[in-house]
Amino acid sequence: MLRLIHGLAGRSPTRAFSERLEPFKGSGALARGHNQICVAVIAVILFFVTSIPSTLAATVDEVVASEIEKHGISGVSLAIIANGKIIEAKGYGFTDKSKTTAVTTNTLFQAGSISKPVAALAALRLVEAGKLSLDDNVNQFLKQWRVPENEFTKDQKVTLRRILSHSAGLTVHGFPGYSVNSRCPSLRQVLDGSGPANTPAIRVDVVPGTLFRYSGGGYTVMQQLMIDVTGESFPELMRESILTPLGMNASTFEQPLPPRSGRHRCYRL
Repeated sequence: MLRLIHGLAGRSPTRAFSERLEPFKGSGALARGHNQICVAVIAVILFFVTSIPSTLAATVDEVVASEIEKHGISGVSLAIIANGKIIEAKGYGFTDKSKTTAVTTNTLFQAGSISKPVAALAALRLVEAGKLSLDDNVNQFLKQWRVPENEFTKDQKVTLRRILSHSAGLTVHGFPGYSVNSRCPSLRQVLDGSGPANTPAIRVDVVPGTLFRYSGGGYTVMQQLMIDVTGESFPELMRESILTPLGMNASTFEQPLPPRSGRHRCYRL
């Protein structure tokens, strides 16, 4: 999973921060409730931000303060982007309800499925480098695990293009997550739905290319695909191909996080 330096901290502690998020680690887990609120609040904030002239920048602070209070969120890190450049970045509130550590622009937050397009970019770079193909059967590239063939894949195959567009016919919409003290499954266990994975096996149950259906499971297959063609761990691959070139040195796909990572406390909202 991806940890970014801009996001939200919540309330009502139930799940630990080190929950796994699909599709970027063996567990493929998602703190679903937390991320949905994060996305909703960010959308509200950005709606107001993009409507406010720069001369009224103080109003942004008012909007953020109002949304924090409205949703019971302990902290927010906000970046405003214009013409492809960050023109303002600021932290609000605290990293958890103890209010001992203030949120800064370097505080890590769980990015949720916002990390999917980041992974997609890395996959497309592998296509550009000739290591992957958009339209060939992914089983031509998978080594450690393969998509099981069945009646749905007789004529149409799972391809990277279809995975990226959620039209590969693959199952498993999303992942509920794992508590910090529970056993974390390997990537192979998630793919096959075997213990301790808490989601079913990722399989094709619709003819590929015939239906749009959101599939976090598909991106888990893509993770294995990228690992197999590069021989690198997924966090290292993402660091080398995307995060470092973009200067995102405070972001990571590592799970668990390194010590003293400047993370926020994870809550369910």
